[in-house]
Amino acid sequence: MNNDIARFNMIEQQIRPWEVLDGQVLALLLEVKRENFAPMAHKALAFVDMEIPLGKDADSDQVMLAPRVEARFLQNAAVKHTDKVLEIGTGSGYMAALLAHQAASVLSFELDPALAQQARANLQTAGIQNAEVRQADGSQGALADGPFDVIMLSGSVAEVPQVLLNQLSIGGRLLAVVGEDPMMRASVITRTAEQQWQTSEPWDTIGTPSPLDSKAFLNSIVLPFNQAQPQTTQPLLCNKLAPPNLANGYLRPLLKACP
Repeated sequence: MNNDIARFNMIEQQIRPWEVLDGQVLALLLEVKRENFAPMAHKALAFVDMEIPLGKDADSDQVMLAPRVEARFLQNAAVKHTDKVLEIGTGSGYMAALLAHQAASVLSFELDPALAQQARANLQTAGIQNAEVRQADGSQGALADGPFDVIMLSGSVAEVPQVLLNQLSIGGRLLAVVGEDPMMRASVITRTAEQQWQTSEPWDTIGTPSPLDSKAFLNSIVLPFNQAQPQTTQPLLCNKLAPPNLANGYLRPLLKACP
């Protein structure tokens, strides 16, 4: 199938039904070529409603999030052209590219050296000049570079570290999946005053039970907040976890692709 047709179908069949209706976000998803950020071995999966493994190892813990999840995060971030953005967990660089199109600048941390290098190359190929990828643990943020108008975490945490909340500007937003298994929620935390933060929870995730501690990443099915049952739109995935590795300050197991 032609990539442009596949991209259009991804938006119409996966993303719009997930209540992503912001015209600027939808236009950006058409403009930034997601397939160029997918690893060569999985480019055919670029428009599929699933997580895409990024590491060369079959047991790699790094993934591109499903398109609808990335789109919903982007919509909830409400990025403005004057915003300074911090991303923790660069992965392939796709979300950094989307953010960079909307923001004044993006600083993104990636712990894995190979992924950081590939993300830089992907961003350069895409012509992105206002996003910087640093190969480092981003769990403590970047105090010297803040404050930030948007901070985006690439996955779930049991609770958001105060050190990151303190790096938001007044009016700044932090986005992450927060909670304990089996039920977690996407959270948008807005700093409303020097010592005040307000939280909204626009959609839920249902995590697969895991033997990992409460700070572990969970393999999750994600659904809009008001939806009663999880969507079952990931037939290409198997219900098993890869061994977790420590990345950016937390554990991240991966729902592995079926053999």
